Formats: sequence, C-alpha cells, structure tokens
Amino acid sequence: MTRHEFKAMGTWFEVHAHRHPDACESFVAACEARFSRFLPSSELSRLNADPEARRSLGREMADVLSAAAEMRDRTGGLVDIGVGSAMKAWGYDRPFVSGVGRSDLPGHVPPPTWSVSGRSVEFAPGVTLDLGGIAKGWTADQLVERDIASIASAGGDLRSVDPGLVVEVVGGSTQVDLPVGIGALATSSTQRRTWRAAGRQVNHIIDPRTMEPTASPIVTATVVAETAVEAEAGAKAVLLLGADGLAWASDQAWIRQAIAFWDDGSVFATKVRAAA
Repeated sequence: MTRHEFKAMGTWFEVHAHRHPDACESFVAACEARFSRFLPSSELSRLNADPEARRSLGREMADVLSAAAEMRDRTGGLVDIGVGSAMKAWGYDRPFVSGVGRSDLPGHVPPPTWSVSGRSVEFAPGVTLDLGGIAKGWTADQLVERDIASIASAGGDLRSVDPGLVVEVVGGSTQVDLPVGIGALATSSTQRRTWRAAGRQVNHIIDPRTMEPTASPIVTATVVAETAVEAEAGAKAVLLLGADGLAWASDQAWIRQAIAFWDDGSVFATKVRAAA
C-alpha cells in the first residue's frame, strides 16, 4: 500500500493506493477535466455555456448530477449545485489562488432551478452549476469503489475501507477524533475561502434560500456517513442550518455523526449512530 499526495481540483488529494500512484492522479485529472467550472474545455463549462434548455450528459456527469439531485432532496434544497451564478456574482469567478473579490454587491441572482433526467439536464435561464464539493466527494468515492485506493481524501472529503480509521478534526483550538472506519467523512467551513465584497467579508458557502454567502454561526461542520458525497452534503446542510443543524442531523438516518464548531469557540456533536 502506497501513501501519495498530489494537488488537483483546487485542493490536495491524499490516497492510500492499491495501484501505482499514477493511476490515482490520472483518474482525478480526468475528473477535473470533466467537472471543473474553471476550465473552459470541461464538460461542466460546456454545459453552463450551452444556450439550449435541455443539455445532454456524459455517463459520469449524469452520475454526479443524479447524486447532486438526491442530496438536494435529502437536505430539503439546502445543498444545491445550481448556485454557480451566485458564486460568480459574489466574486468567486476564478480559481481561488488567483484572488477573488469585488468592490460592489451583486444584483438579483436567479434561484437555482434545474432538473436531471437520465442523461440530460435542464436549467432555468441564468442558472449555472457549480459541482464543487459534490464532485470532490464523488471522486473520492470512485477511487475507493473502483479499488484504486483504500483511503481517498479530496481536500478532506474522505472515503475509506479501513475499519480502523480514525480522523482528527480540528476547529479553532479544539481537536476531536472521529471514528470513520468503513465509511466517509467531510467537513464544510466558512473559514477556508473568504474574500471581500463591497467591504464585507464573505465566503464560498452560498445559501440557496438567499443566493448569498451564509452568515451561519457554525463556522465548521463535519459529518460521518457511508459515502463522501453524503458526508459532504450533510456537513454543508448542518452549517447552513446553523442553530438547527445538529437537530436536523440527528433525524437523518444516513448521517452517522455530526459535529459543529461555533463562532464563539463552543463545540457540539450528535450521538454516534451505528453503520447500517
């Protein structure tokens, strides 16, 4: 087993590989070429630029959009990839390392109306998709499910088949060890990507209810679930729900555990639910 780290999809990947590390990098590079909103030639960029109401999808893109639609349903619309237009409008219109920001506040941004059916997707006018965390989670899941790696982490969106895996989660000055084992973990945070818009500090977590960056009192949320796609969606929903986030997570049978770090330094968690 080989441990390997590399940069891709705007973050760091860490894999414990069954095969040669090049197999991991090649697979992730293909995913980035397909799902990135920053590459003009990517399938996602072509979909967003297509003037037709109904767009055709490749198999992998259809898989990711179907997963995104399911996570949107499970979270009551809180986790929605249709916020791409808002992300750009608020200034996150280029890779984050290039610097983002704007001097004024954006105007009206259309709500995230889109639907997927089989190998096609439809957008409402003005809507663009941002696959973001869903694509990273899906990529980590696929690395493990295709037996390329036993553990795969895409910037913290992690999938594992190691029954003994425990992950250290840090929020401020607090450290918590979460048992993951055969399962997945993901973290959503308002502290990783922040910038200024009209003098206001904003972040990359767009609330689809307002189409604005969230002002949640939870600054970091982590969820353990069966897949990285589920963990990523669960963590983002907990963060967006703020004071109601952990109560919501406790009611979701697909969430094994959730932990929230608040802006006042306090930390709260749900009880651990056994894996199905």
